[in-house]
Amino acid sequence: MNSIHRLIRSSSVLVLLIAMSISQTAIGAGRHTVKTQKHGRAEQRESRGRRAEMQRLAARRRAEAEAARLAAIARERAADEAMRDSVQSMIERDDVTGEDPEIRRVAVNALGHHAGTVVVMDPKTGRIYSVVNQQWALREGVKPCSTIKLVTGLAGLNEKIIDPANTAAISYSNKVDLTSALAHSKNDYFQQVGGQVGFKKMISYARQLGLGEKTGINLRNESQGSVPKAKSGFAVNHMSSHGDDFKVTAVQLATLVSAMANGGKLITPFVPHTPKDEKRSAPKVRRLVDINADSFGHMVPGMIGSVNYGSGRRAFNPGEVIAGKTGTCIEQGVWVGLFTSYAPLNNPRLAVVVIGRGADGRNHFPVSVAGRIYRDLGSRFGAVTMEQTATKGNSQMQRDTAIAKVSTSASENSSLAANDEESEEADDDSVTNAPARKFEMPKTIWGDPRRPADSKVKRVILPISNRTKETAKPVKTSPQTEAKPGQLARPVAGNQSVRR
Repeated sequence: MNSIHRLIRSSSVLVLLIAMSISQTAIGAGRHTVKTQKHGRAEQRESRGRRAEMQRLAARRRAEAEAARLAAIARERAADEAMRDSVQSMIERDDVTGEDPEIRRVAVNALGHHAGTVVVMDPKTGRIYSVVNQQWALREGVKPCSTIKLVTGLAGLNEKIIDPANTAAISYSNKVDLTSALAHSKNDYFQQVGGQVGFKKMISYARQLGLGEKTGINLRNESQGSVPKAKSGFAVNHMSSHGDDFKVTAVQLATLVSAMANGGKLITPFVPHTPKDEKRSAPKVRRLVDINADSFGHMVPGMIGSVNYGSGRRAFNPGEVIAGKTGTCIEQGVWVGLFTSYAPLNNPRLAVVVIGRGADGRNHFPVSVAGRIYRDLGSRFGAVTMEQTATKGNSQMQRDTAIAKVSTSASENSSLAANDEESEEADDDSVTNAPARKFEMPKTIWGDPRRPADSKVKRVILPISNRTKETAKPVKTSPQTEAKPGQLARPVAGNQSVRR
Protein backbone atom coordinates (compact mmCIF):
# COMPACT_ATOMS: atom_id res chain seq x y z
CA MET A 1 0.00 0.00 0.00
CA ASN A 2 2.83 2.39 0.86
CA SER A 3 4.37 1.62 -2.48
CA ILE A 4 1.20 2.60 -4.26
CA HIS A 5 0.94 5.84 -2.31
CA ARG A 6 4.56 6.67 -3.10
CA LEU A 7 3.95 5.95 -6.80
CA ILE A 8 0.87 8.15 -6.81
CA ARG A 9 2.75 10.99 -5.14
CA SER A 10 5.63 10.59 -7.56
CA SER A 11 3.22 10.70 -10.50
CA SER A 12 1.52 13.78 -9.11
CA VAL A 13 4.84 15.51 -8.71
CA LEU A 14 5.79 14.52 -12.25
CA VAL A 15 2.51 15.82 -13.59
CA LEU A 16 2.97 19.02 -11.66
CA LEU A 17 6.49 19.41 -12.97
CA ILE A 18 5.31 18.78 -16.51
CA ALA A 19 2.49 21.26 -16.09
CA MET A 20 4.89 23.82 -14.70
CA SER A 21 7.26 23.18 -17.62
CA ILE A 22 4.47 23.61 -20.11
CA SER A 23 3.36 26.75 -18.38
CA GLN A 24 6.89 28.12 -18.41
CA THR A 25 7.18 27.28 -22.11
CA ALA A 26 3.89 28.97 -22.87
CA ILE A 27 4.88 32.01 -20.90
CA GLY A 28 8.23 32.12 -22.76
CA ALA A 29 6.47 31.67 -26.08
CA GLY A 30 4.08 34.44 -25.22
CA ARG A 31 6.87 36.74 -24.24
CA HIS A 32 8.70 35.82 -27.50
CA THR A 33 5.57 36.50 -29.51
CA VAL A 34 5.13 39.87 -27.86
CA LYS A 35 8.79 40.64 -28.45
CA THR A 36 8.49 39.55 -32.11
CA GLN A 37 5.39 41.64 -32.59
CA LYS A 38 7.11 44.65 -31.10
CA HIS A 39 10.13 44.06 -33.36
CA GLY A 40 7.86 43.65 -36.39
CA ARG A 41 6.07 46.87 -35.62
CA ALA A 42 9.41 48.61 -35.22
CA GLU A 43 10.55 47.25 -38.60
CA GLN A 44 7.29 48.39 -40.19
CA ARG A 45 7.75 51.86 -38.76
CA GLU A 46 11.33 51.90 -40.03
CA SER A 47 10.21 50.63 -43.45
CA ARG A 48 7.51 53.28 -43.64
CA GLY A 49 10.09 55.85 -42.69
CA ARG A 50 12.42 54.64 -45.42
CA ARG A 51 9.62 54.69 -48.00
CA ALA A 52 8.59 58.16 -46.93
CA GLU A 53 12.19 59.33 -47.21
CA MET A 54 12.54 57.73 -50.65
CA GLN A 55 9.32 59.39 -51.75
CA ARG A 56 10.57 62.75 -50.48
CA LEU A 57 13.86 62.22 -52.35
CA ALA A 58 12.02 61.19 -55.53
CA ALA A 59 9.72 64.20 -55.26
CA ARG A 60 12.71 66.47 -54.77
CA ARG A 61 14.47 64.95 -57.77
CA ARG A 62 11.33 65.38 -59.87
CA ALA A 63 11.04 68.97 -58.76
CA GLU A 64 14.70 69.58 -59.56
CA ALA A 65 14.32 67.89 -62.95
CA GLU A 66 11.22 69.94 -63.72
CA ALA A 67 12.99 73.10 -62.65
CA ALA A 68 15.94 72.20 -64.86
CA ARG A 69 13.57 71.45 -67.76
CA LEU A 70 11.77 74.75 -67.36
CA ALA A 71 15.09 76.56 -67.07
CA ALA A 72 16.30 74.84 -70.27
CA ILE A 73 13.07 75.82 -72.03
CA ALA A 74 13.49 79.39 -70.80
CA ARG A 75 17.09 79.47 -72.03
CA GLU A 76 16.06 77.97 -75.38
CA ARG A 77 13.25 80.47 -75.78
CA ALA A 78 15.57 83.31 -74.86
CA ALA A 79 18.12 82.04 -77.41
CA ASP A 80 15.39 81.73 -80.05
CA GLU A 81 14.15 85.24 -79.37
CA ALA A 82 17.69 86.58 -79.51
CA MET A 83 18.22 84.77 -82.82
CA ARG A 84 14.96 86.17 -84.19
CA ASP A 85 15.90 89.69 -83.13
CA SER A 86 19.31 89.22 -84.76
CA VAL A 87 17.64 88.08 -87.99
CA GLN A 88 15.41 91.15 -88.01
CA SER A 89 18.54 93.30 -87.75
CA MET A 90 20.08 91.39 -90.65
CA ILE A 91 16.96 91.83 -92.78
CA GLU A 92 17.04 95.59 -92.14
CA ARG A 93 20.58 95.63 -93.54
CA ASP A 94 19.64 93.75 -96.75
CA ASP A 95 20.52 95.49 -100.02
CA VAL A 96 17.12 95.56 -101.73
CA THR A 97 18.34 97.36 -104.86
CA GLY A 98 16.80 95.67 -107.89
CA GLU A 99 14.47 93.42 -105.92
CA ASP A 100 10.79 93.13 -106.80
CA PRO A 101 8.99 95.21 -104.11
CA GLU A 102 5.80 93.16 -104.15
CA ILE A 103 7.58 89.83 -103.88
CA ARG A 104 9.87 91.11 -101.14
CA ARG A 105 6.87 92.34 -99.17
CA VAL A 106 5.18 88.92 -99.54
CA ALA A 107 8.35 87.06 -98.51
CA VAL A 108 9.05 89.31 -95.52
CA ASN A 109 5.45 89.01 -94.30
CA ALA A 110 5.50 85.23 -94.74
CA LEU A 111 8.69 84.90 -92.67
CA GLY A 112 7.46 87.32 -90.03
CA HIS A 113 9.41 87.66 -86.78
CA HIS A 114 11.18 84.33 -87.16
CA ALA A 115 14.75 83.11 -87.53
CA GLY A 116 15.06 82.28 -91.19
CA THR A 117 15.94 83.26 -94.71
CA VAL A 118 13.96 83.23 -97.96
CA VAL A 119 15.07 83.17 -101.60
CA VAL A 120 12.59 83.68 -104.44
CA MET A 121 13.91 83.45 -108.00
CA ASP A 122 12.92 82.66 -111.57
CA PRO A 123 14.09 79.07 -112.25
CA LYS A 124 14.34 79.70 -115.98
CA THR A 125 16.27 82.96 -116.15
CA GLY A 126 17.95 83.09 -112.75
CA ARG A 127 16.44 86.46 -111.89
CA ILE A 128 16.36 86.98 -108.14
CA TYR A 129 13.08 88.50 -107.06
CA SER A 130 14.03 88.76 -103.41
CA VAL A 131 16.52 87.48 -100.85
CA VAL A 132 15.29 88.02 -97.30
CA ASN A 133 18.15 87.89 -94.78
CA GLN A 134 21.03 87.96 -97.23
CA GLN A 135 23.52 87.16 -94.48
CA TRP A 136 22.11 83.68 -94.03
CA ALA A 137 21.08 83.14 -97.64
CA LEU A 138 24.47 84.01 -99.16
CA ARG A 139 27.19 84.00 -96.56
CA GLU A 140 26.37 81.26 -94.04
CA GLY A 141 26.12 77.64 -95.10
CA VAL A 142 23.99 75.15 -93.20
CA LYS A 143 23.63 71.39 -93.15
CA PRO A 144 21.23 70.45 -95.98
CA CYS A 145 19.57 67.69 -93.95
CA SER A 146 17.13 65.69 -96.12
CA THR A 147 17.27 68.07 -99.08
CA ILE A 148 20.46 66.16 -99.97
CA LYS A 149 18.12 63.35 -101.01
CA LEU A 150 17.51 65.25 -104.25
CA VAL A 151 21.17 64.71 -105.11
CA THR A 152 21.06 61.09 -103.92
CA GLY A 153 17.96 60.30 -105.96
CA LEU A 154 19.35 61.84 -109.15
CA ALA A 155 22.66 60.04 -108.67
CA GLY A 156 20.87 56.74 -108.08
CA LEU A 157 18.75 57.12 -111.20
CA ASN A 158 21.60 58.26 -113.41
CA GLU A 159 23.88 55.47 -112.16
CA LYS A 160 21.10 52.87 -112.67
CA ILE A 161 21.08 52.03 -108.97
CA ILE A 162 17.39 52.96 -109.04
CA ASP A 163 15.55 51.12 -111.81
CA PRO A 164 12.98 53.49 -113.33
CA ALA A 165 10.74 50.50 -114.08
CA ASN A 166 10.83 49.34 -110.45
CA THR A 167 12.12 52.06 -108.17
CA ALA A 168 11.53 49.95 -105.06
CA ALA A 169 14.05 47.30 -106.14
CA ILE A 170 17.15 48.71 -104.50
CA SER A 171 17.49 45.95 -101.88
CA TYR A 172 15.74 42.84 -100.66
CA SER A 173 14.57 44.62 -97.52
CA ASN A 174 13.23 47.76 -99.15
CA LYS A 175 9.46 48.14 -99.17
CA VAL A 176 8.90 51.59 -100.70
CA ASP A 177 9.47 53.10 -104.10
CA LEU A 178 11.20 56.35 -105.03
CA THR A 179 7.99 58.37 -105.04
CA SER A 180 7.03 57.33 -101.52
CA ALA A 181 10.62 57.66 -100.28
CA LEU A 182 10.78 61.27 -101.48
CA ALA A 183 7.28 62.16 -100.34
CA HIS A 184 7.85 60.84 -96.80
CA SER A 185 11.61 61.48 -96.69
CA LYS A 186 12.55 57.85 -95.97
CA ASN A 187 16.12 57.72 -94.70
CA ASP A 188 16.68 54.00 -95.20
CA TYR A 189 15.88 54.22 -98.89
CA PHE A 190 18.37 56.96 -99.65
CA GLN A 191 20.99 55.46 -97.37
CA GLN A 192 20.88 52.28 -99.44
CA VAL A 193 21.04 54.23 -102.69
CA GLY A 194 23.93 56.45 -101.55
CA GLY A 195 25.89 53.48 -100.26
CA GLN A 196 25.60 51.79 -103.65
CA VAL A 197 26.45 54.96 -105.58
CA GLY A 198 29.59 55.44 -103.49
CA PHE A 199 31.30 58.45 -101.97
CA LYS A 200 33.22 59.76 -104.99
CA LYS A 201 30.25 59.66 -107.34
CA MET A 202 27.95 61.18 -104.73
CA ILE A 203 30.32 64.13 -104.36
CA SER A 204 30.65 64.39 -108.15
CA TYR A 205 26.89 64.73 -108.56
CA ALA A 206 26.69 67.21 -105.69
CA ARG A 207 29.33 69.38 -107.36
CA GLN A 208 27.61 69.10 -110.74
CA LEU A 209 24.46 70.46 -109.11
CA GLY A 210 26.35 73.44 -107.72
CA LEU A 211 27.20 72.45 -104.16
CA GLY A 212 30.63 73.45 -102.91
CA GLU A 213 30.98 76.39 -105.32
CA LYS A 214 29.73 79.94 -105.58
CA THR A 215 26.66 80.54 -107.70
CA GLY A 216 28.12 83.74 -109.13
CA ILE A 217 25.25 85.91 -107.93
CA ASN A 218 25.95 89.64 -108.21
CA LEU A 219 25.80 90.27 -104.46
CA ARG A 220 28.76 90.68 -102.13
CA ASN A 221 30.57 88.09 -100.03
CA GLU A 222 28.92 84.93 -101.27
CA SER A 223 30.01 81.71 -99.55
CA GLN A 224 30.87 78.65 -101.62
CA GLY A 225 29.73 76.27 -98.90
CA SER A 226 31.52 72.93 -98.67
CA VAL A 227 31.28 69.24 -99.48
CA PRO A 228 32.69 66.34 -97.44
CA LYS A 229 36.32 65.48 -98.13
CA ALA A 230 36.33 61.78 -97.29
CA LYS A 231 33.93 59.15 -95.95
CA SER A 232 33.71 55.39 -95.98
CA GLY A 233 31.42 52.61 -94.85
CA PHE A 234 28.04 53.52 -93.39
CA ALA A 235 29.14 57.15 -93.10
CA VAL A 236 28.54 57.39 -96.86
CA ASN A 237 25.02 56.02 -96.43
CA HIS A 238 24.23 58.44 -93.61
CA MET A 239 25.68 61.37 -95.56
CA SER A 240 23.37 60.48 -98.44
CA SER A 241 20.25 60.85 -96.30
CA HIS A 242 21.24 63.55 -93.79
CA GLY A 243 23.82 65.68 -95.63
CA ASP A 244 26.58 65.15 -93.05
CA ASP A 245 29.52 67.57 -93.49
CA PHE A 246 27.87 69.48 -96.35
CA LYS A 247 27.38 73.22 -96.05
CA VAL A 248 24.88 74.76 -98.45
CA THR A 249 23.40 78.22 -98.85
CA ALA A 250 19.80 79.03 -99.68
CA VAL A 251 20.92 80.49 -103.02
CA GLN A 252 22.72 77.24 -103.88
CA LEU A 253 19.58 75.25 -103.13
CA ALA A 254 17.59 77.66 -105.31
CA THR A 255 19.90 77.05 -108.27
CA LEU A 256 19.85 73.29 -107.64
CA VAL A 257 16.06 73.03 -107.65
CA SER A 258 15.93 75.41 -110.62
CA ALA A 259 18.12 72.99 -112.59
CA MET A 260 15.56 70.29 -111.83
CA ALA A 261 12.77 72.60 -113.00
CA ASN A 262 14.38 73.79 -116.24
CA GLY A 263 15.67 70.45 -117.55
CA GLY A 264 19.25 70.44 -116.32
CA LYS A 265 20.60 73.98 -116.73
CA LEU A 266 22.63 75.23 -113.77
CA ILE A 267 22.13 78.96 -114.13
CA THR A 268 23.74 81.99 -112.54
CA PRO A 269 21.29 83.92 -110.36
CA PHE A 270 21.26 87.70 -110.62
CA VAL A 271 19.56 90.74 -109.15
CA PRO A 272 18.57 93.18 -111.91
CA HIS A 273 20.59 96.25 -110.97
CA THR A 274 20.39 97.89 -114.41
CA PRO A 275 17.69 98.39 -117.07
CA LYS A 276 19.57 95.86 -119.21
CA ASP A 277 19.34 93.30 -116.44
CA GLU A 278 15.64 94.09 -116.06
CA LYS A 279 14.99 93.16 -119.68
CA ARG A 280 17.18 90.06 -119.64
CA SER A 281 15.22 86.92 -120.52
CA ALA A 282 17.96 84.48 -121.52
CA PRO A 283 19.72 82.81 -118.59
CA LYS A 284 23.46 82.76 -118.05
CA VAL A 285 24.08 79.00 -118.04
CA ARG A 286 27.04 77.94 -115.95
CA ARG A 287 26.84 74.41 -117.33
CA LEU A 288 24.45 71.72 -118.49
CA VAL A 289 24.25 69.15 -115.73
CA ASP A 290 25.41 65.75 -116.98
CA ILE A 291 22.28 63.96 -115.81
CA ASN A 292 19.75 62.26 -118.08
CA ALA A 293 16.66 64.45 -118.38
CA ASP A 294 14.45 61.44 -117.64
CA SER A 295 16.08 61.22 -114.21
CA PHE A 296 14.71 64.66 -113.39
CA GLY A 297 11.28 63.47 -114.50
CA HIS A 298 11.34 60.41 -112.26
CA MET A 299 11.98 62.66 -109.26
CA VAL A 300 8.93 64.82 -109.90
CA PRO A 301 6.14 62.55 -108.59
CA GLY A 302 7.85 62.22 -105.20
CA MET A 303 8.43 65.96 -104.94
CA ILE A 304 4.78 66.60 -105.77
CA GLY A 305 3.81 63.88 -103.30
CA SER A 306 5.80 65.60 -100.58
CA VAL A 307 3.59 68.67 -100.91
CA ASN A 308 0.31 66.88 -101.61
CA TYR A 309 0.41 64.26 -98.86
CA GLY A 310 3.91 63.92 -97.46
CA SER A 311 6.33 65.84 -95.30
CA GLY A 312 5.73 69.12 -97.16
CA ARG A 313 1.92 69.18 -96.87
CA ARG A 314 1.90 72.60 -95.23
CA ALA A 315 2.71 74.13 -98.62
CA PHE A 316 -0.23 72.40 -100.33
CA ASN A 317 -2.28 74.63 -102.59
CA PRO A 318 -5.26 73.05 -104.40
CA GLY A 319 -4.99 75.64 -107.17
CA GLU A 320 -1.34 75.04 -108.00
CA VAL A 321 1.00 72.07 -108.33
CA ILE A 322 4.17 72.56 -106.27
CA ALA A 323 7.20 70.26 -106.35
CA GLY A 324 9.34 70.39 -103.22
CA LYS A 325 11.60 68.63 -100.74
CA THR A 326 11.83 69.11 -97.00
CA GLY A 327 14.71 68.74 -94.58
CA THR A 328 14.89 68.82 -90.78
CA CYS A 329 17.85 67.91 -88.57
CA ILE A 330 20.13 69.11 -85.77
CA GLU A 331 23.38 70.88 -86.53
CA GLN A 332 25.69 71.55 -83.59
CA GLY A 333 22.81 71.34 -81.14
CA VAL A 334 20.50 73.67 -83.09
CA TRP A 335 17.53 72.61 -85.18
CA VAL A 336 17.70 73.40 -88.90
CA GLY A 337 14.70 73.19 -91.22
CA LEU A 338 14.72 73.60 -95.00
CA PHE A 339 12.29 73.58 -97.90
CA THR A 340 13.35 73.87 -101.54
CA SER A 341 10.69 73.97 -104.25
CA TYR A 342 9.40 75.26 -107.57
CA ALA A 343 5.99 75.93 -109.16
CA PRO A 344 3.80 75.80 -111.18
CA LEU A 345 4.75 72.34 -112.39
CA ASN A 346 4.03 72.79 -116.11
CA ASN A 347 5.60 76.17 -116.53
CA PRO A 348 7.89 76.87 -113.53
CA ARG A 349 7.83 80.55 -112.70
CA LEU A 350 9.12 80.56 -109.13
CA ALA A 351 11.76 78.71 -107.17
CA VAL A 352 11.28 79.27 -103.45
CA VAL A 353 13.78 78.20 -100.77
CA VAL A 354 13.21 78.77 -97.05
CA ILE A 355 15.63 77.89 -94.23
CA GLY A 356 14.81 78.25 -90.54
CA ARG A 357 16.88 77.69 -87.40
CA GLY A 358 16.19 77.02 -83.75
CA ALA A 359 12.52 76.68 -82.89
CA ASP A 360 11.77 77.97 -86.40
CA GLY A 361 13.63 75.03 -87.91
CA ARG A 362 11.21 72.51 -86.42
CA ASN A 363 7.76 71.22 -87.36
CA HIS A 364 8.26 72.32 -90.96
CA PHE A 365 7.84 75.99 -90.31
CA PRO A 366 9.86 76.71 -93.54
CA VAL A 367 7.26 74.74 -95.51
CA SER A 368 4.50 76.96 -94.12
CA VAL A 369 6.42 80.08 -95.13
CA ALA A 370 6.88 78.83 -98.70
CA GLY A 371 3.23 77.80 -98.90
CA ARG A 372 2.12 81.30 -97.93
CA ILE A 373 4.43 82.84 -100.55
CA TYR A 374 3.00 80.62 -103.30
CA ARG A 375 -0.56 81.41 -102.23
CA ASP A 376 0.04 85.16 -102.01
CA LEU A 377 1.72 85.23 -105.43
CA GLY A 378 -0.70 82.81 -107.06
CA SER A 379 -2.57 85.42 -109.02
CA ARG A 380 0.69 86.68 -110.51
CA PHE A 381 2.65 83.45 -111.03
CA GLY A 382 0.13 80.67 -110.54
CA ALA A 383 -1.49 78.05 -112.73
CA VAL A 384 -3.99 80.47 -114.32
CA THR A 385 -1.18 82.51 -115.85
CA MET A 386 0.46 79.33 -117.06
CA GLU A 387 -2.75 78.06 -118.70
CA GLN A 388 -3.34 81.37 -120.46
CA THR A 389 0.18 81.20 -121.83
CA ALA A 390 -0.40 77.63 -123.00
CA THR A 391 -3.37 78.70 -125.17
CA LYS A 392 -1.57 81.46 -127.08
CA GLY A 393 -0.23 79.14 -129.77
CA ASN A 394 3.31 79.05 -128.46
CA SER A 395 4.81 76.17 -130.45
CA GLN A 396 7.58 75.52 -127.96
CA MET A 397 5.02 75.28 -125.18
CA GLN A 398 2.95 72.88 -127.25
CA ARG A 399 5.99 70.67 -127.87
CA ASP A 400 7.28 70.57 -124.36
CA THR A 401 4.22 70.99 -122.09
CA ALA A 402 1.10 68.86 -121.61
CA ILE A 403 -1.90 69.48 -119.39
CA ALA A 404 -3.49 66.20 -118.32
CA LYS A 405 -6.10 65.34 -115.71
CA VAL A 406 -4.41 63.19 -113.14
CA SER A 407 -5.88 61.99 -109.87
CA THR A 408 -3.30 61.49 -107.18
CA SER A 409 -3.67 60.04 -103.72
CA ALA A 410 -1.39 59.17 -100.85
CA SER A 411 0.23 55.78 -101.31
CA GLU A 412 1.19 55.71 -97.65
CA ASN A 413 -0.32 57.25 -94.54
CA SER A 414 2.42 56.01 -92.32
CA SER A 415 3.86 57.35 -89.10
CA LEU A 416 7.12 59.08 -89.77
CA ALA A 417 10.25 58.34 -87.79
CA ALA A 418 12.32 61.01 -86.05
CA ASN A 419 15.75 61.85 -87.36
CA ASP A 420 17.94 64.59 -85.91
CA GLU A 421 21.65 64.24 -86.59
CA GLU A 422 20.91 60.65 -85.86
CA SER A 423 17.22 61.11 -86.45
CA GLU A 424 15.21 63.58 -88.62
CA GLU A 425 12.22 65.12 -86.95
CA ALA A 426 9.17 63.07 -87.76
CA ASP A 427 9.88 62.43 -91.33
CA ASP A 428 11.02 65.24 -91.41
CA ASP A 429 7.97 65.91 -89.24
CA SER A 430 5.45 64.66 -86.74
CA VAL A 431 2.27 64.46 -88.77
CA THR A 432 0.63 61.09 -89.29
CA ASN A 433 -2.35 59.69 -91.17
CA ALA A 434 -2.68 62.50 -93.68
CA PRO A 435 -5.88 62.42 -95.72
CA ALA A 436 -5.50 61.73 -99.42
CA ARG A 437 -6.19 64.67 -101.71
CA LYS A 438 -7.59 64.47 -105.20
CA PHE A 439 -7.36 67.25 -107.71
CA GLU A 440 -6.79 67.99 -111.38
CA MET A 441 -3.09 68.34 -111.85
CA PRO A 442 -1.20 69.69 -114.86
CA LYS A 443 1.50 67.25 -115.94
CA THR A 444 4.92 68.08 -117.36
CA ILE A 445 6.28 66.00 -120.21
CA TRP A 446 9.95 65.63 -119.45
CA GLY A 447 12.48 65.45 -122.23
CA ASP A 448 16.00 66.57 -122.86
CA PRO A 449 15.86 70.08 -124.36
CA ARG A 450 19.16 69.31 -126.07
CA ARG A 451 17.68 66.57 -128.30
CA PRO A 452 14.58 66.13 -130.51
CA ALA A 453 11.37 65.18 -128.76
CA ASP A 454 10.66 61.47 -128.48
CA SER A 455 7.76 60.59 -130.75
CA LYS A 456 6.64 57.91 -128.29
CA VAL A 457 5.78 60.47 -125.63
CA LYS A 458 2.18 61.52 -125.22
CA ARG A 459 1.60 65.23 -125.71
CA VAL A 460 -1.87 66.67 -125.21
CA ILE A 461 -3.01 70.26 -124.80
CA LEU A 462 -6.52 70.21 -123.37
CA PRO A 463 -8.76 73.13 -124.39
CA ILE A 464 -9.50 75.70 -121.71
CA SER A 465 -13.14 76.68 -121.84
CA ASN A 466 -14.24 80.31 -122.37
CA ARG A 467 -10.73 81.48 -123.16
CA THR A 468 -9.94 80.45 -126.71
CA LYS A 469 -11.56 78.73 -129.65
CA GLU A 470 -8.32 77.02 -130.58
CA THR A 471 -8.04 73.38 -129.66
CA ALA A 472 -4.84 71.40 -130.11
CA LYS A 473 -5.33 67.94 -131.52
CA PRO A 474 -3.95 65.13 -129.37
CA VAL A 475 -1.03 63.18 -130.72
CA LYS A 476 -1.27 59.40 -130.86
CA THR A 477 0.60 57.88 -128.03
CA SER A 478 1.79 54.62 -126.59
CA PRO A 479 -0.05 53.11 -123.60
CA GLN A 480 2.96 53.52 -121.32
CA THR A 481 2.05 57.11 -120.52
CA GLU A 482 -1.46 56.40 -119.30
CA ALA A 483 -2.15 56.74 -115.59
CA LYS A 484 -3.93 54.13 -113.54
CA PRO A 485 -6.04 55.12 -110.55
CA GLY A 486 -3.84 56.18 -107.67
CA GLN A 487 -0.79 56.56 -109.94
CA LEU A 488 0.97 59.61 -111.32
CA ALA A 489 1.25 59.52 -115.11
CA ARG A 490 4.67 60.14 -116.55
CA PRO A 491 6.26 59.34 -119.92
CA VAL A 492 8.40 56.26 -120.34
CA ALA A 493 10.50 55.51 -123.36
CA GLY A 494 10.42 52.06 -124.98
CA ASN A 495 8.71 49.22 -123.15
CA GLN A 496 9.60 50.37 -119.66
CA SER A 497 6.89 51.20 -117.18
CA VAL A 498 7.19 53.24 -114.04
CA ARG A 499 5.09 52.61 -110.97
CA ARG A 500 4.71 54.70 -107.86
